[in-house]
Amino acid sequence: MNASPAMKICDSSADRFCDEREIYEALLPFDGARVLELGCGRAEKTRAIAKAGRVAAITAIEVDRIQHAENLRVTDLPEVSFALGGAEDIPAADASFDIVLMFKSLHHVPTDKMDRALTEIRRVLKPGGLAYLSEPVFAGDLNEIIRLFHDERAVREAAFASIVRAVSSGSFELAAEKFFDTPNRFDSFEQFEARVLKVTHSDYRLSAELYDTVRQKFMAHLGPRGANFRQPIRVDLLRRPM
Repeated sequence: MNASPAMKICDSSADRFCDEREIYEALLPFDGARVLELGCGRAEKTRAIAKAGRVAAITAIEVDRIQHAENLRVTDLPEVSFALGGAEDIPAADASFDIVLMFKSLHHVPTDKMDRALTEIRRVLKPGGLAYLSEPVFAGDLNEIIRLFHDERAVREAAFASIVRAVSSGSFELAAEKFFDTPNRFDSFEQFEARVLKVTHSDYRLSAELYDTVRQKFMAHLGPRGANFRQPIRVDLLRRPM
């Protein structure tokens, strides 16, 4: 599914393998920035960015109430404030952030609200501000396991289409598009189960037969050093016009 010569949903020729931190640190001017993270989950990237000591402040928003309650227990990140909400209705003032981050979360927004989410991101960004949107590419061995019980092809295509519309309409400028593979490691099937099958924002109810199939597919990748996957990622870096 190609949108235009300038934007594409995947790139099979991309061969960079790195932690995503290398990508966002190279692309984003964090020094003194006020940052909004949408769909912060367990706040792992929130923590990494805050601990780097470059940003002025981070507002980290999560739509899942259970995870948000867990995030509110964090006491060692004074520059971070946590809030409950979704990307389609951001609880923040106009033009209040220099950078907006969405790490693999736009495709979790209901498809009929994705355009609204990008409108909201534009609203809360300062003119010239940047939106960093990373999305998993629908490919790879880990994807082949997860799609057995949660096929995200349609929602990922919808997320990409919403980004294309935002750029085509002039709401945003495409500052960069990057493709890379990032490591995703599990020590055991039990860890995969905890991190993927039992996340609080989803209710996966696998039959015994399907559970066994998923386990067998996963175990085929498990070795002495765990199960190591290369997860392909696309980053669309958007700029709000001045």
